[in-house]
Amino acid sequence: MLLNEIQRDRTLKRYACVIVDEAHERSLNIDFILGCLKLALARRRDLKVIVTSATIDVAAFADYFDGAPVVEVSGRGYPVETVYLQAVDAQESALVDCLERIARDSPAGHRDILVFQSGEREIFDADRFDILPLYARLPSVEQRRIFAPGDRQRVVLATNVAETSITVPNIGYVVDPGLARISRYSYRAKLQRLPIEAISQASAAQRAGRCGRVAPGVCYRLYAEADYHSRPAYTDPELKRTNLAAVVLTMRAFRLGDVEAFPFIEPPDGRAVRDAVRLLHELEALADDRLTEVGKTMARLPVDPRLARVLIEAGRTGALAEALIVVSALSAQDPRLRPLEHRARCSIKRRPMRVPPRPWVARASRISWPSFGFGTGSKPAGRRCRAARFGGCSRAGS
Repeated sequence: MLLNEIQRDRTLKRYACVIVDEAHERSLNIDFILGCLKLALARRRDLKVIVTSATIDVAAFADYFDGAPVVEVSGRGYPVETVYLQAVDAQESALVDCLERIARDSPAGHRDILVFQSGEREIFDADRFDILPLYARLPSVEQRRIFAPGDRQRVVLATNVAETSITVPNIGYVVDPGLARISRYSYRAKLQRLPIEAISQASAAQRAGRCGRVAPGVCYRLYAEADYHSRPAYTDPELKRTNLAAVVLTMRAFRLGDVEAFPFIEPPDGRAVRDAVRLLHELEALADDRLTEVGKTMARLPVDPRLARVLIEAGRTGALAEALIVVSALSAQDPRLRPLEHRARCSIKRRPMRVPPRPWVARASRISWPSFGFGTGSKPAGRRCRAARFGGCSRAGS
């Protein structure tokens, strides 16, 4: 919303103060807003900007805002003991050993355990514990189970969504394997990947702080202390880990100038910028380095530029109904959920829907076309769709 406001009013005349919270996450939106605020401050000396975070790079942010004053507010957290365990290749085995150690050393019915995982995966069972999963797309009904008190000591298996987005109550122990899935774009392969990587020191501090909210806690790190000190202090900002085509397109549409000239805290890699500009020329969003009418339409669509180009071309060739299904499937997370207590039933129910080759075609084939008001799909429309010049469709679907 604030970015849309900035598009209409660069100096934010309606606002006297802007607070940017959780700035350490360094998402694209946060970096965009900080850059726009820096430009606004140069034209409005009365504008107040407050940037807050628990694990922020204080020196970098203070220098970015021309030596802005730093105010440290002590929290109400309790002390957290950090225990480093010997790193082993088998993470699951180390995790089981750590849970057995907690069960042995802590009294029954004691505070719960928060275990960080790199992603949604199969979870083992333990006789003494109640196992509760926690990840970003978990339904709200399932998430509410975490906030309800339990009869036994519980183990909450969570992705990095539990670092800052959700505060889990009654956590006395944190088990940190030191890994997370971090989205990275390869401008050589033209793919956005989700490799499992070692987390930064700032992320490790965020995880440890989860067990010191209501009483003293213990954080078990399944890696050596020397490994911790060798890790980067902060996670790379999203600007350095994503496809910049959407960034360049948005900045041209907002008339913010070139990416390389915009006052980002950390400018993106020049090779990634050139790759993004080249892709936008291929998609006909830019011509002679200027935004085209196609590019203006693409900028208004809330999807990846390659998928936006697919929709525009599909609309021109009469295959929009078919393309909408494919683009929706490619731009959304997997809608299938597997509740822990119904895994066997889920597997049985999904067997008829298994279509091994060409998964995006399988998704489209399960859609009831009349329910969307598009009528039935036709072979001529499919031929038009295949014959159209999609300008990067193969990259988006690879």
